Amino acid sequence: MADNLVIVESPAKAKTIENFLGKDFEVKSSYGHIRDLPRKKDAVDIENAFTPRYEISKDKESVVKELKKLCKNAKTVWLATDEDREGEAIAWHLSEALELENKKTKRIVFHEITKKAILDSIENSRSIDMNLVNAQQARRILDRLVGFNLSPLLWKKIKPELSAGRVQSVAVRLIVEREREIEAFDVKSFFRVTAMFLVTDDKGKVSTMKAELSKKYNSEQDANEFVISCVGAKFSIKNLEKKPSKKSPAAPFTTSTLQQEASRKLGYSVAQTMVVAQKLYEAGKITYMRTDSVNLSDTALESAEKQIKSAFGDKYSNRKRYKTKNSSAQEAHEAIRPTDMKEDSIDGDSSQKRLYDLIYKRTLASQMTDAELERTIVHVQNDKNESIFTATGEIITFDGFLKVYLESTDDEETEKQSGLLPPLKEGQGVGLDELLATERFSRPPARYTEASLVKKLEELGIGRPSTYAPTISTVQKRGYVLKEEREGRERNYQVISLKNDKVETKTNTEITGAERNKMFPADIGRVVNDFLIDNFKNIMQYDFTANVEKEFDEIAQGDLEWHAMIEEFYTPFSEVVKKTEEHGERASGERQLGIHPKSGKRVSVRIARFGPVAQLTGDDEEEKPQYARLKPGQNIETLTLEEALELFKLPRNLGKYEEQDVTVAMGRFGPYVRHKDAFFSVPKGEDPTEISFDRAIEIIEAKRKADREKLIKEFDENEEVKILNGRWGPYISFGKKNIRIPKDTDPKSLSYEQVVEMEKNYVPSRRAAAKKKTATTAKKKTTAKKTTKKKITAKKTTTKKSAAKKTTTKKTKPKSS
Repeated sequence: MADNLVIVESPAKAKTIENFLGKDFEVKSSYGHIRDLPRKKDAVDIENAFTPRYEISKDKESVVKELKKLCKNAKTVWLATDEDREGEAIAWHLSEALELENKKTKRIVFHEITKKAILDSIENSRSIDMNLVNAQQARRILDRLVGFNLSPLLWKKIKPELSAGRVQSVAVRLIVEREREIEAFDVKSFFRVTAMFLVTDDKGKVSTMKAELSKKYNSEQDANEFVISCVGAKFSIKNLEKKPSKKSPAAPFTTSTLQQEASRKLGYSVAQTMVVAQKLYEAGKITYMRTDSVNLSDTALESAEKQIKSAFGDKYSNRKRYKTKNSSAQEAHEAIRPTDMKEDSIDGDSSQKRLYDLIYKRTLASQMTDAELERTIVHVQNDKNESIFTATGEIITFDGFLKVYLESTDDEETEKQSGLLPPLKEGQGVGLDELLATERFSRPPARYTEASLVKKLEELGIGRPSTYAPTISTVQKRGYVLKEEREGRERNYQVISLKNDKVETKTNTEITGAERNKMFPADIGRVVNDFLIDNFKNIMQYDFTANVEKEFDEIAQGDLEWHAMIEEFYTPFSEVVKKTEEHGERASGERQLGIHPKSGKRVSVRIARFGPVAQLTGDDEEEKPQYARLKPGQNIETLTLEEALELFKLPRNLGKYEEQDVTVAMGRFGPYVRHKDAFFSVPKGEDPTEISFDRAIEIIEAKRKADREKLIKEFDENEEVKILNGRWGPYISFGKKNIRIPKDTDPKSLSYEQVVEMEKNYVPSRRAAAKKKTATTAKKKTTAKKTTKKKITAKKTTTKKSAAKKTTTKKTKPKSS
C-alpha cells in the first residue's frame, strides 16, 4: 500500500499522472463530483443563512467507500483536482465526504499535466482555498434558487416541464432579440457599380484590374443613367497611393477564443471543442483548457522562441507578453498552449489531432513577428463624368506570423483582399472590358452561431470560461433554441451591363436567406423570454447578470461574504416570484389572425401543451376548438392568416394503396405519411400540403426498402430478437437491449444460442447506462408530477365539498328581542 494517495477527477487524468510519480504514490479518480445539492426544494436552507444540504450521489457511494478505505491507510492525501473554482470545490467536497484530517491533507494545483508541473506542485502544496470554494458554492446556490423558483412558475403560467436559469435565460434573450431584429429589418435595394479594366504593359501584355465606384445608386433608373453616361468614355489612372501596413498575430487561446476559432475553422460545436480539449489536457498534451488568461509562462516563451528560430530563422521570432483585457482574468493562470512546443503533431483520433494543430499554430504564431504588407490604392477617372473608380491591391512583403497562422472572422460581409495589381503609372490609359451595375440588398444583423454567441456573452461579461459550453448546450436541450440549417429562397435581381458600348439589362436569380448551423429561437423560447422580461426585468438585464459574475469574482478574492451576496439577491427576488404567482397572467404567445372565410370561426396561433399550434374557435362554447400544428420553419410571431388556413387542410386523405387509406399529416416531430397504422416521415424541405399520392407511395416504399436492408437475420425461437444493420455496424436487438457484434464476427453465422449467450454477458456502455438512467429519472419525475396533480385535484374537490356542506348546515342566529 502506497504512503501517498493522489485524488483527481477523471481516470484519464489519473493514468497520465501515475506515469510521473513513483511507487510511493497511488493515483485514484473520484469520477467527477461526488457531492451535490439534491433535486429537492429544501436543498438550500433559506432560513439558516442559505446553508446548502449536500448529499453524496447514489452512483458515487461505492467510489466514496473505496476512497475512504484508501485514505485511512495513506500517510498523505493529495487533492489534485483542477485549478479553477469548480476544481477547488470538488477538492473541498472530497475533504468533507472522506472526513480527511487537515494535517494529512494537501492541495496541489498545476496548469499542465507534465512531470515537471506535477513534481513542482507537490513541492508547493497548500491548503484548500475556501474563497474559491465559496465563490463556486455561491454560484451553485444562486442558480439553484433561481431555477427552483422560476421553473414551477413557468409550469403554472405557460406549460409543464419548462425550466429557467440565470445565465441561460439571458442567452435565450440575446437570440430572441436578434431574431426580432432580423424579422423587423426593412430590406432595401441599391446598385453597386464595378468595372473590369484592361491594362497593357510596355511589352504589350494585357492583364485585368477590377475597380469599384464608391457611390451606390438607390434606384435602377439612376444606375441605368450612370451606365449610359459611360458609353464611349475613355478611362485613365488619376493617381496611385502606396501605403505600408502591418498585421499582428492574435494572442494565444483562452477558452472563449478557442471555442470561437474551433467553430470557424474546424466546424466544432462549443461542447465538442471542450470535450476534445479535456482529453488533450488529461493526456498531458495541452495546458488547462478553462482559462480567461492570455499569459504564457517564461518556460513556454523560451520554448516557442527556440522552435521559431530553429524552423524559420531569427527574423521570424518576436517574444511578447499579452495582457488580458478582462479585469477579472487571473494572470497567474496561463493561456491554452501545448505543453511541449517541440511536438508539432500528436497521436490520437482525428478530432484531437486537428484541435492540437490549431492550438500549436496559434501559440507559435503569437510569438512571431508582424506580417509586413504594402497596400496600393488606384483611382481611375474618365472623360464623360466626374465619377472615380477605386481599385485596391495588397501584397505581403514579409509574411512573418502568416507563415504559420491567420485568425478567422465571423463577419459574413468580409470580402477577401485583392492581390497584386498590374504595373501602373499616373495618366496611363486603361481599356474598359465590362461595366456592371448590380442590384444588391441591405442585410439584417447575422444570426448567432455558437462561436459568435460565446463572443457576445464574453463581451457582456456574462458567464465565465467554465460556463459558456454548458449554457449553450442547455438552451438547446430545453428546446428554447434550435441550431439548424435552413434553406434559402429565390430572389430576382437586376444587372445593367456595358460592354462594347452596348447597354443591356437582364434579370438574374440568387438564393438568399440560407443559413447553416445558426441559432434560432423556438416559439416556446420566445414566450418564456417575454414572460420573464415582463415579470423579472432585473435578472433578465445583461448588466445585472454581468454584475453577479463580478460579485462571484469578489467572493473568490475574499472581498465579499457569500451569504450576504445571496441574501441581497434572494429577498427581493422571492417577493417578485410570490407576486407573479398570485397576480401574473398566463402566457401562451397567442395572436388573433382573423376569421376563417368559410366557417366564420376565429383563427389564432399560440403555444399549446405539445408545441405551437394554429387554432379554430367558434362561438359555441361547448364545441371543441380545432388545432393544426405549425410546419418546421414557421413561428407564432410571423405566421399569417393565409399560412394558418393552409395548415387546416391537414390531414389530407390522398387515396387508397393496398386497399388502405394513405394520409399525410403534421405530427409533433414534423410531417408524416400514414398507411396501415405505420408512420413514414416526410423528407426535410417537402411541404405536406403539396405532397401527391404518387410521392406518398414513393416515401412508403423507400422506408420499406430501407427496413428490409436493415434486417440481417431473424430467429423463430423469439421474434423480438433480430440482427440488424445500424449506423455503427451490425448489432443484436434483444428486447430493449442493443448489443454490438464484434468486427471479426459474421453476423449471419450467429445462432440463437450464441445470441442468448451474448445477451447474458452484455455490459452496457457508460453512454447507454447514462441514457437509461436519464430516461428512468424522467419517468419518475413525470409519475411524481401526475401523482401530485391528482392529490391537489382531490384536495380541492374535498375542500369544495366540505365548504358546500358547511354552507348547507349553517344555521341563522335568532335575533334577540
